[in-house]
Amino acid sequence: MGYRVAVVGATGAVGREILKTLAERQFPVDEIVALASARSAGKEVSFGDKKVLKVQNLETFDFTGWDVALFSPGGAVSAVHAPRAAKAGCIVIDNTSHFRMEPDVPLVVPEVNPNDVKKAKRGIIANPNCSTIQMVVALKPLHDLFTIKRVVVATYQAVAGAGKSGMDELFNQARGSLVGDPLKAEQFTKQIAFNCIPHIDRFMDDGATKEEWKMTVETRKILDPDIAVFATCVRVPVFIGHAEAITVEFEEPVDLARAREALREAPGVVLHDKREDGGYATPLEIVGEDATYVSRLRIDPTVPNGLGFWCVADNLRKGAALNAVQIAETMVALDLLGH
Repeated sequence: MGYRVAVVGATGAVGREILKTLAERQFPVDEIVALASARSAGKEVSFGDKKVLKVQNLETFDFTGWDVALFSPGGAVSAVHAPRAAKAGCIVIDNTSHFRMEPDVPLVVPEVNPNDVKKAKRGIIANPNCSTIQMVVALKPLHDLFTIKRVVVATYQAVAGAGKSGMDELFNQARGSLVGDPLKAEQFTKQIAFNCIPHIDRFMDDGATKEEWKMTVETRKILDPDIAVFATCVRVPVFIGHAEAITVEFEEPVDLARAREALREAPGVVLHDKREDGGYATPLEIVGEDATYVSRLRIDPTVPNGLGFWCVADNLRKGAALNAVQIAETMVALDLLGH
């Protein structure tokens, strides 16, 4: 038996990816509706190869009788409409940051903490930040083996994390710089073409950015509250695919062979680590892939029980749409959705 599914923010990059992912993974859909703002109502979006959905107005939509809504409309919109949907009896899986750190809203990565979906007392489950998701997928099997004390991570985050407008800005600046046109920085604080910007989201009082804070607190909530995390988040001139250089300090001695085997067997992880030219994964190669790729695995001799590695994933898929759909699939498997 199928489910009645709503996709909120269906005209955005993540919303379109959610529709694509639901169709590709053959999520059991009886009925599906695409929702967005009033100005997008009437537009058309694809669901699978053959079906086209006419976008409806979120403001006036009644969620009564719908089983699950996958939200990706922006935090301010989710703040208003996610509780409204949940009150109508529709389970909400929210991609925005609005509910993530609320204690009665589970923050879920299905490969890491699937049973937390049972804690959705308010009918809302939060999807973590894209950079957090891929990191905890890679850290979970290592934490189970050696117990993580501290994580230091530097991210190399694609412009798709800033939406279609961020991708357009990179394209326009790259093209403009090659033909001598004047360049304008509108979506980012500095020119992004042929540049790296160590600034994602707003600055906080301690000098960290909100993106760095998210990685810290979300990792603790999902994986273990005792883990210390220090993040530096950087926007790079890549269209899709986040990369991370991660150094981990463990409680127990690290065995490299056991670490490799754990990563090789872990759900959602592909270990692509050959000590040769090209024997590692890069963002360009993993676009459209579901897995989190781990490469450059090596012992860090500068700290007790240290390990370093390189991690890449498609931020629109595993970092957003796929993870949300996997949460819905987990709820189906646990018989927690509708009916």
